[in-house]
Amino acid sequence: MKTSTTILGILGAAAAGAAIGVLFAPDKGSNTRKKIKDKSKDYGDNIKTKFDGIVSTIKSNGKDIIEDGKSKLAQVKDDFNTLKDDAKAVKSNY
Repeated sequence: MKTSTTILGILGAAAAGAAIGVLFAPDKGSNTRKKIKDKSKDYGDNIKTKFDGIVSTIKSNGKDIIEDGKSKLAQVKDDFNTLKDDAKAVKSNY
């Protein structure tokens, strides 16, 4: 979780730096606004792509964890039933 926060922080700082750089560059206002709009779209697309990748990874890992949990639960159930059957066998011998 810390890595994603760090990445988002770095991307945000880079976006802010780029916006400040464009604002202080000697250019017409309309050109500056167009540059800001274009850069904002580029950064937004970049962040969306990275976010989608992170979500995809989380979904994939979540599915793996769920399947692993189901497998372990089935094994525990089998072990419990075996122990229960063994206990019944011991009880019937006495």
